[in-house]
Amino acid sequence: MNSNDKTLIGTWKLISCVLEDAETKEQKPVWGTNPNGYIVMTPEGRWIVIQTAEGRHPPKNDKDRIAAFKSLLAYSGKYRTEGNKVVIKVDIAADEAWNGTEQVRYYKIDGDELHIEAAPQAYPNFGGKVMRGILVWKRE
Repeated sequence: MNSNDKTLIGTWKLISCVLEDAETKEQKPVWGTNPNGYIVMTPEGRWIVIQTAEGRHPPKNDKDRIAAFKSLLAYSGKYRTEGNKVVIKVDIAADEAWNGTEQVRYYKIDGDELHIEAAPQAYPNFGGKVMRGILVWKRE
């Protein structure tokens, strides 16, 4: 299992998600104040995540489908831990640009909460700005 932190294994529900602009340090709750999402981390080292914004509606046309895609983040891959760092080698993603990349996350577990901070990177769904995600998850 690549010496993964066994305390990560399980299912975690998204509680909050903000993106912080790397330049200005401005933080925005990009999925709203009540975002939707889950991370599942398996004993075999598989990371599966899906996040969506609050208040989404079934799309009725192409404009709605574009908006729905922009309010979604989903990817999966094998993960490994290195201290307080998780590295996910993405093998499938809603955003094809993530396939084959290594996504770096820093984590801390506090009781039944998992705090994750993403390394700064460009987010195409947010105008290509360099940002970092700051997320809180609760163990299910």
